[in-house]
Amino acid sequence: MSGRIALVTDSTAYLPPELLAPSGSGPGGVGGIRVVPVQVIIAGTSYAEGIDVTPAEVAAALRAFKPVTTSRPAPEDFAAAYAAAAAAGATGVVSVHLSAELSGTYESAVLAARSATIEVRVVDSRTVGMALGYAVLAGERAAGGTIDEVEAAVRAEASRTVAYFYVDTLEYLRRGGRIGAAAAFFGSALAVKPLLHVVDGRVTPYSKVRTSARALAQLEELVVGSPGSVDGEITVHHLDASARAVELAGRLQARLPGARIRVIEVGAVVGAHVGPGMVAVVIA
Repeated sequence: MSGRIALVTDSTAYLPPELLAPSGSGPGGVGGIRVVPVQVIIAGTSYAEGIDVTPAEVAAALRAFKPVTTSRPAPEDFAAAYAAAAAAGATGVVSVHLSAELSGTYESAVLAARSATIEVRVVDSRTVGMALGYAVLAGERAAGGTIDEVEAAVRAEASRTVAYFYVDTLEYLRRGGRIGAAAAFFGSALAVKPLLHVVDGRVTPYSKVRTSARALAQLEELVVGSPGSVDGEITVHHLDASARAVELAGRLQARLPGARIRVIEVGAVVGAHVGPGMVAVVIA
């Protein structure tokens, strides 16, 4: 990693192991991209996402009406990742995180960057999930360049990537205070099957339908009609809804044979806010 710009992100990128760079190592991470876990708190006990708690455990807790919340990583967690990158020979770090509108994770990274021994650029991706993950991967591909070039690659990819998602109910987003404008849009009609998307870092309404089948069909059409989807990168996310996700991915692959499509279950942090049954599509 000598002379390279290191990439640091948080666990809400949901990068699968096969997409992480093979070189380097770090706390909470596999490969050259260091991953700092966000915390999930279930019934008062804190767990590190991706290490101490699984999506299935979060889904079970939500179904059992146990209190589930999330918490940002401590600045010290980011400081350790930056120090590990410096010790491995990195000349700088680009640290890329989920939207600051959704979490204080970005703020913790900024605080840690102030005391780092090498230059650290902290980027608010204004998104989450593999929309964040694709931005991190773009930075890793540019990591042999200058820190300005790596940061520019990250920001460009984050601005291009789009995410739409379906949830069985808005109740979990409402509980966590994450629906913002969607609350006004849907009012008290929490029984609808909503499609939402992430716009400038916020969860906002896209449309509402009456059945999950219609919602998933609309997700399919959104992907097929999206610029670049014919030969692009597409991730189908889900929480405890693998059959739905695999079926949607199969339909998309049949219609977009040149696209690279993955199915990735979201982790505990996003799962805590969207609830079981969520299906999302990310188009890069």
